[in-house]
Amino acid sequence: MAQTVFSFLVLSLMFFGFWETVESRSAARVYLEAQCRTAIYRDLCVETLLPYVGKTVPGPQQLARISLAVCLSKARKTKEYVDIVAKQLNQTKNFGDSQALEECARQMNNGVNQITLSVKEFQLLGKDAEENFPFHEDNMQNWISAALTNVDMCIDGILGDMIRGKDKAIIKAKILNVKQLASNSLALLNRYTLRHRASQIVKNP
Repeated sequence: MAQTVFSFLVLSLMFFGFWETVESRSAARVYLEAQCRTAIYRDLCVETLLPYVGKTVPGPQQLARISLAVCLSKARKTKEYVDIVAKQLNQTKNFGDSQALEECARQMNNGVNQITLSVKEFQLLGKDAEENFPFHEDNMQNWISAALTNVDMCIDGILGDMIRGKDKAIIKAKILNVKQLASNSLALLNRYTLRHRASQIVKNP
């Protein structure tokens, strides 16, 4: 009897612990769905940020920073992959393919640099004078937009007949993922800056 009661208690604790985790994850998803509602790629936005929502719930500024950091990481890895494939094609004398990918790699490198500048600019928010906030905001928006343009150019360059098969499909998927992450980062940044300006109006009517 005692063993049965003990087993029941263990199962109950496991169940309630599981249910608490489910409820917590569900609440986090609902919160992120609200934060991501202005993003074009909403599902990706939620899935990207969900691992970073724990006992401490990130605010709009933190979410925008996390989104940018994830985007930068993906962009760097994608650029490295494009470099590797371009070198492989060059070694097999597929010069047309390698040239197309080398140009794509240059555009991806530009995108990586621009996203890096956005991340560095973001670090100045809250550390600089409030009157400089619009300056940093404009810089971040312009750099992310420029990165999106470079990613689009890279995609356009590999969509022709030059690159075929598995390499083309993988590269396209990776670059599209960077584009979507950058787009979501811009949406989250805009959401944060709008809320920040509104809070400043309340503080200084």
